[in-house]
Amino acid sequence: MIHLKKNRPDSPPQKSFSVPNGQRRLLHTLEGKLTLTFLLATAGIFAVNLFLFLNINNALERVNRVFYSNVQTNSLSEALDSVQQSLTDYLNVGSSDNLRSFYQVQGDYTNCLAALGDYSDSVEIQSTTRDIQNLSDHYMELCENALTAKRGRNIQKYKDYYEETVSMNDILQSYIYSMNNLLLKGNSDNYLKLADTFHSLEIVSLFMIVMIAFLDVFMIVTTVRHATAPLHALIAEAGEIGKGNFDVPPLAVKSDDELGIVTSAFNEMVVSMKGYLQKLRESMESENRLKERELLMNAHLKEAELKYLQAQINPHFLFNTLNAGAQLAMMEEADGTYKYLQNVAAFFRNKTNRENQITTLADEIALADNYMYIINVRFSGAITYEKRIDDDLTRVSVPSMILQPIIENAINHGVRDMDRPAVIILSVYRTGKYITLSVHDNGRGMTEEQMNAILSGNAPVRRKGDETNGVGLSNVISRMRLFYNSEDVFDITSPGEGQGTEVLLYIPMPE
Repeated sequence: MIHLKKNRPDSPPQKSFSVPNGQRRLLHTLEGKLTLTFLLATAGIFAVNLFLFLNINNALERVNRVFYSNVQTNSLSEALDSVQQSLTDYLNVGSSDNLRSFYQVQGDYTNCLAALGDYSDSVEIQSTTRDIQNLSDHYMELCENALTAKRGRNIQKYKDYYEETVSMNDILQSYIYSMNNLLLKGNSDNYLKLADTFHSLEIVSLFMIVMIAFLDVFMIVTTVRHATAPLHALIAEAGEIGKGNFDVPPLAVKSDDELGIVTSAFNEMVVSMKGYLQKLRESMESENRLKERELLMNAHLKEAELKYLQAQINPHFLFNTLNAGAQLAMMEEADGTYKYLQNVAAFFRNKTNRENQITTLADEIALADNYMYIINVRFSGAITYEKRIDDDLTRVSVPSMILQPIIENAINHGVRDMDRPAVIILSVYRTGKYITLSVHDNGRGMTEEQMNAILSGNAPVRRKGDETNGVGLSNVISRMRLFYNSEDVFDITSPGEGQGTEVLLYIPMPE
């Protein structure tokens, strides 16, 4: 990675200006007049604003108290809808993210319910509030029952509980709506009284603002008018500078007062800015060239890494495969040898032809089949290979070389050299908006630490001499995440050591 150093031209030197002693008295007099004028205007504005602030703030607090109860009931209704939707999402998908979302919105609803409180002395409103709280407790109990049945895979039971939550949700919404109407009816009367108060405050405020505005305008215009004339030329030239036109003639300095000092400083600033912008433009052009070079080098680096990955074929695996073919040729007739060599050729042809990094799921499954045939010839059919494929899902486009490395990993680190029969199951099925690819083995299993290391990308790299194709799980994970622009494309589960492992890939359904 090339680190660019931003070369910025040094800031132009600052020049200090001194006011002659003869001018200090004039400056002091002008300063005194302006200060006195603005102090009086400020004091008047402050007094009016303070009056308006206190009265408006008091009125707004009263308005907020009037309608706060309606806002709380609306928030409670929205939170209830969110709880029902989160429950529906979890029962449909069953992911941990949906479960966390449910408990989060459940907490929001509980907070809204706790904040509901008693907003009125009305017996009817207090009774409705208690009914809502009691119904909410029963509703949350039904939701927990549905979640428990879902986790227990009791489909009929969680469907029954879900239907009860829907019915209870409708009842709760009707109670909340009734309470909102009761509150709104009582609050409307209070609002009419506050409206009269606002109207009176509006008349008084308008009168005070008009009076103070006239006084301020009179004082400010009278005092400042004679001081603004010398600034017009400066404003006009500053406007040209603001448009990017730095080729303006310097302003004439007609006095030695503070305006003359400002004019001289402005002229020097224009000259300094012209030089500064020229240096800045040259620096930016140089920086852009360096950035383009960095991007080009990064692109070449990525291409080199990809070519290196494409060229990897483990010599140990190739040697053992061809050796097994030679042994089979000695033991069988030509038909068996032909079938074996045909699978070997198909496997290496698909594996080494990597110009196109995108293939179909059907081709990936075919490559996995070739690989398993070769492995079973080598190990005398010791591994049972089962497939449970939904053929309607195999036409989707996927990154190449994502299944075979996972199956290879399951053999080398899962079922190889086991005392009991080895089984590997390849499954393709739909889960919600995703196509799920599952590679399940009955091998050694994994600890929680090992699974976390793989999921976080901290799994140890393969040792020299391992009989793998060089494309490990971490490579499959990174390419899947890059291809689908998502982090949630991979998962791995294992009940424990000696109980097998399941690797899951999630492919979004095409739109």
